[in-house]
Formats: sequence, structure tokens, C-alpha cells
Amino acid sequence: MEYRYSTEIDSRAYKTHGLDGGIPLRVHADPEDKEIVGTMRAQCDWNHYVRPVLDYKGGLGEKLSFMRACIISYANEFAFLYDDKMEELIDSRTDTSAGDALKKPFNNGLTSMQNLQAKKLQTQVIKEMASIDPERAMTTRKAWAKFLQLAAQSRSRPLYTLDEYLPCRIIDAGELIWFGTLTFGMALSIPDDELELCMELARPGYAAISLTNDLYSWNKEREDARRAGHDCVYNAIWVIMKERSVGETEAKMVCMKQIKHYIKQYCEIVDKVHSCDWLSDDLKTYLEAVKLSHVGNLAWSICCPRYRVK
Repeated sequence: MEYRYSTEIDSRAYKTHGLDGGIPLRVHADPEDKEIVGTMRAQCDWNHYVRPVLDYKGGLGEKLSFMRACIISYANEFAFLYDDKMEELIDSRTDTSAGDALKKPFNNGLTSMQNLQAKKLQTQVIKEMASIDPERAMTTRKAWAKFLQLAAQSRSRPLYTLDEYLPCRIIDAGELIWFGTLTFGMALSIPDDELELCMELARPGYAAISLTNDLYSWNKEREDARRAGHDCVYNAIWVIMKERSVGETEAKMVCMKQIKHYIKQYCEIVDKVHSCDWLSDDLKTYLEAVKLSHVGNLAWSICCPRYRVK
């Protein structure tokens, strides 16, 4: 893949804890700071139209064109803000059964007016995308809508084995959100006859990304669940502890081993796909971008304030 909009970072400048799979970290070469502008704009709009942003929990801290960077960053920050609201909603339930709490409608976490304003911001994002690239904006909108539908179902009950948990976690972690974001941001069009294969090939990459999120968010999520009086945590560490009857430290080691397994498997898939002349260039580029997303997510997860226990 040709890297026109990103630069590689010196590996001494960030931590990976050995979970990077040998993938280099790349950052967007953004001379006008459109990424930061989009992120701050999302926070300002949320603060003004929905509810105050009380503390920082968002995204500040690949091959994406400059013109698309600002709106993609806006959408990404909006997703963080919305996700934080959903976590607050879950934590505020008086019912201590996490399964029951997670079955409740997502939108109850905001007042009717706040929810209306949030939906207006969502519509604004799609409109701005459509003004840049109508066709891919529609693909993104459909992917995001499907994500909301599937994510609501993925947390409908506690899951007690990693094999049953991980497919649900991949959905919940935003596989379709990232598909819509990457295809729009990188101006990719996955042919209809390759779409199912594309999602299947990318799944080990998303498994590594999802488990990475769980590993580094565990301390925060464990504490949040404790304060809320919940009897389970929607996190791979909790699942591994229950499934294998092991302690927290050993469960984290198992999770790290699984991350290494999945990213190694995924890198092998990406390498093989590059030699498949019958597959589209856009599919290959998308799979490469998911690979780069893993190390970006890893470096971010290790140092971001979002996962720090208060």
C-alpha cells in the first residue's frame, strides 16, 4: 500500500508491550491539524447541544486524505462521547444484574431533548460526509446503522466462554463503525461480491483490536462495575477468569497470548491476500488499514487517559 498521508513513528517513541505483531505505528501527516480541529469541534458541539463534557475521555492524545480527516475525527470523538454516556447509563442502574441492565434501551441515558440533539449531530456528520463523497457516505451510514442494531443485541446477556464472547465483542468494539470510517476516510469501495469475504478476512484483526481494548480498559471497567454493584464485567478478562477459574494476573496473560495469536494470524492473512490478483485493490488496502489500526489502537490504549482508574 502506498502511504501518501502518513509517516512512520520511531518505535522508541511509544510502548507496545510486545503486542504489536511487528507492525510499525504510522500517524497522519496533517499539516493543518484537521484531526485535532475535528475532535475539538465534536466536543464543543456536544457540550453546547447535548450536555456538558465534564472530563476528557476522547480521542485526542491511516492513509486518510486531508479533506476527510476533520469530519472523520469529528465522528470518532462523537462516538467516544456517546459511548461514555452509555457506560454511565449502565453504571447508574439499580438492578445489579448486568444482563438485565444491558437489555435496557440505550437512549434512556439521555433526556428526550438531549437525545434529539445527539441525533441531530449524527445527521450533521452524515450530511457533511455526503457533501464530500455521497456514495461512500451512504455506505458508512448503512454500516453505522447496522452496528447500532447489532451492538444492542451483543450485550443482551452475560457470556461465560471466550469462544462465545469474542464474536459479540468484535461487534460491540465497533467492527462496522471502523469499516464505515475506513472506507469513507480512505475513499475505498469494496465490491458487493467481496464484502462478505472482506469482513471474514478482517475478523482476526478485529479480534486482536477488541482484546487489546479489553486488556487495557479492564482496571477501569472492573472499578466501574464494582461501584455500580454489578456482578459481571463485559470484558475478556472477566470471561477468562470465570471460564478458566484463574486470577486476574493470569487472565491478563491469557488475553495477551490471544492478542499475539490473532494479530500473527491476521498478518499472515494480509500477506497472502496481497498475492491474490483476483481480489480488488480496495479490499487489500482495507485489510492493510485494519492491520495498521491494531498497532495504533494498542499504542493509544496503553497511554490514553480514558482507561485510567479514578
